[in-house]
Amino acid sequence: MNISPASRCSSLGARAAVIAQIALLLAVISTSPAVAAEPIRWWVSTADLKQQLTEQPPLAWQAAGRARGSRIEVHPAETYQTMLGLGSSLEPSTCWNLSLMSVEDRERTMERLVDRERGIGMNLMRICIGTPDFTGDPWYSYNDLAPGETDPELKRFSIEKDRAYIVPVLKLAKQKNPELLFFASPWSPPGWMKSTGTMIGGHLLPRWYPVYAEYFVKFIQAYEAEGIPIHAVTIQNEPGVDRAKEKDPNWFYPSCHWTAEQERDFIRDHLGPAFRRHGLKTRIWCYDHNYNVRTRGDDPGIVYPRTILRDPQAARFVEGVAFHGYAGEPSGMSTFHREFPNVPLYFTEGSVFGIPGGVELIKRLRHHASSYNAWVTILDDNRKPNNGPFEASRTIITLNPATRKPTEHFDFFLYGQFMRFIQRGAVRVASIAAGNSLANVAFRNPNGEFVLVLINPSDRETAFSLVAGDRMANASLPARSVGTFLWSP
Repeated sequence: MNISPASRCSSLGARAAVIAQIALLLAVISTSPAVAAEPIRWWVSTADLKQQLTEQPPLAWQAAGRARGSRIEVHPAETYQTMLGLGSSLEPSTCWNLSLMSVEDRERTMERLVDRERGIGMNLMRICIGTPDFTGDPWYSYNDLAPGETDPELKRFSIEKDRAYIVPVLKLAKQKNPELLFFASPWSPPGWMKSTGTMIGGHLLPRWYPVYAEYFVKFIQAYEAEGIPIHAVTIQNEPGVDRAKEKDPNWFYPSCHWTAEQERDFIRDHLGPAFRRHGLKTRIWCYDHNYNVRTRGDDPGIVYPRTILRDPQAARFVEGVAFHGYAGEPSGMSTFHREFPNVPLYFTEGSVFGIPGGVELIKRLRHHASSYNAWVTILDDNRKPNNGPFEASRTIITLNPATRKPTEHFDFFLYGQFMRFIQRGAVRVASIAAGNSLANVAFRNPNGEFVLVLINPSDRETAFSLVAGDRMANASLPARSVGTFLWSP
């Protein structure tokens, strides 16, 4: 069949137009975040407990435009610290209360604490080397002797007292979450090594430095033999404290005063070499006290770890610096980070409570903390057991002493909004809020997903727009609530 040149040109032109339209459509589809991106999943907990880690309807992406309310921007290219983990403590008080529960309740409670799918996913726990102030037992170390006796070869070292209820609880925790890491802190060396002759206050006598280093080794080896590997140790819980100086004996509890120079020399000349000699992989974290910038009373502040890390021979054994939050501001960690940018900073003690506590936790994470650990996980409704002098706040889980049944409180779900979603190895990325008082922190998990935690401390529902690159999603947070948002790149 013959086709005229004009008809052929008309047909080719129409075909070209169709092809151009298809190409344009494909280009729009390939670049449109609303079409190409998977929706955002998000969960909310409210202070009135009407929502408890409750998943919300997914949010759809759209092209970035004018923000609705506050504008929350996430900038993945700007990165900060890498996370080791988030959790609390399995100190004697918590372990005792867990031991009082029925087997079924104990297993379920532990699962709720450390399992990411069935609970809130804690993956880093602080434990004690001997007893702290929060215990119902008499104070003890692993080498207690009669007055005047010594044991330089540590022949009477034993963790037998821990086997009563602490070791079984730690084993259960590890069973429920094999990825769980433990780090350990002492409140005092054995009394016979100290200037006071007891576990109350005083200081470690220099002649026992090598023996005390071996004490750490024996603890780590004994726990590893029980199937409880120790990821890290700190030298001393709150080394600025010396409770032997108190006039009121009600304030006596295990403590040991260290100067920065003493801890530096102990790490450099004794503990570090002992770990190497025995082939231990356990890390050493120095300091383990408050992040105040200037020395104040019993709080030596960041000058203490600075003294240790400025000694190259001591610093080679130190993997990180541990901080508490009872004095100073979280910004003290940033001040320290600017001087030692390659040293991980770990927040090892300091519970937060309620919506204001959640805002405080965000501040700690935004100031370079590579971990977070609350202190004391379970007390009973009478805030027991507690042989120490500090009045306890209500813990995230409490035990009814009559029924021995546990109750989860708002702070349990608050912690879960962080701990269930921020994975080990997550890297904090920049996040910026403009328009109102929403607190925020963002991470990129090892699997590539982004996590954004937002807190609305106000008494009103707050609208906002989440902006990531050239795409945006609109949502609102209920009054006095925390929300966690999860999305793929």
